Amino acid sequence: MRELEIVAADVLEGASERRAAPPPGSVCANCGTPLAGPYCHACGQNADLHKRSIGRLIVEGFEGVLHLDGRVMRTVPDLFIHPGRLARDFLEGRVARHVPPFRMFLVSLLVWVFAAEYAAHHTKTVFTTPAQAKAAFQQSPAERAKSAAEMQADAVKDRDSDLKEAADDRDGELKDPEENKAKVQLRYQEQVAHAQTRYQAAVDDAARVTQGLPPTFDSSAAQGQDAPTRAWWASKAAKEGNPTILWSKAWWIDRMGKARDNPEYYLSVMFTWGHRVAFLLLPIVGLALTAAYFYKRRFFIYDHMVTAMNFLSFLFLANAPGFLLPSDASGVWFTAVGIWTPINLYQTLRGGYGSSRIGAALKALGVWSISFIAFFMLVSGLFIFTLTQL
Repeated sequence: MRELEIVAADVLEGASERRAAPPPGSVCANCGTPLAGPYCHACGQNADLHKRSIGRLIVEGFEGVLHLDGRVMRTVPDLFIHPGRLARDFLEGRVARHVPPFRMFLVSLLVWVFAAEYAAHHTKTVFTTPAQAKAAFQQSPAERAKSAAEMQADAVKDRDSDLKEAADDRDGELKDPEENKAKVQLRYQEQVAHAQTRYQAAVDDAARVTQGLPPTFDSSAAQGQDAPTRAWWASKAAKEGNPTILWSKAWWIDRMGKARDNPEYYLSVMFTWGHRVAFLLLPIVGLALTAAYFYKRRFFIYDHMVTAMNFLSFLFLANAPGFLLPSDASGVWFTAVGIWTPINLYQTLRGGYGSSRIGAALKALGVWSISFIAFFMLVSGLFIFTLTQL
């Protein structure tokens, strides 16, 4: 995260560098060459030695944030509306009029990360505040008794549902002549014991709530992410004939329970690695473009990587507002972005590489499919990796 902030600061600093020409007869402080403009034509150093007041520094800061650079105001709209023209400018060497692609990529990623962190914090607040309000509301004995009665009723329903499911599984397996009847009965007994364990834990927690104590078991955890379930799967994995699968499920349930119990740490680890993993999309998209245009020898991997940077910059900037909008509007926004993204890629290939309509459509479909699969795999890998850190 720190490296992204440094790059963003560098962009804002560069945005405010509109220097007046130095006085006649001035020479470069670095190499001594007579100056004819705000930059030395021999070594490139800025003629401004930054000997200005604090007031001037504040003014330039606001200028950098609010006015920005003409290149920014030209590049960002092209990312959304004219991606083909932007790609063609870079591929044909007209680069001075635009923000450098790697800098644009880093700043866009920074904007996306900040927006995603805001959404994660807001989501945590939404889920935490009602729970805190409910806990405060249940301070009276009458409310605690009411809550305990609801917990007991839910526990009975869950137990009866689990027992019915276990009985149905047993009856279905017993009809299969190839099934071992003794093993079927053993599995049924274990399922019954597991259901009773969960029921007893929920009943015990109802008693704790009645006494004004916090519960230790979430009886509404239908997916089994509670402590008794994790312990049951661990013991089952230790004595079954195929412990690998059972151990994996026990590990998964245990880690999901830890993530649920400590969401702040989980999100912290995920965002720490999230923006680093996003960098992996760059070579993936760049190599996909290289494969799509391998027969066009006038384009090099460098050209494809520049195009990939601009495409990913569009993706980050386009998706960032969706994290800041209300839930109803964000769904509409992400749907619109999802529809526009392949069209944007089609325009990039059509205008930048000069592909035919059919060729650009087929290549855009291929590159977009590879990018989507890669994104899904990276997010899944990040999700699992974060669980391993708990």
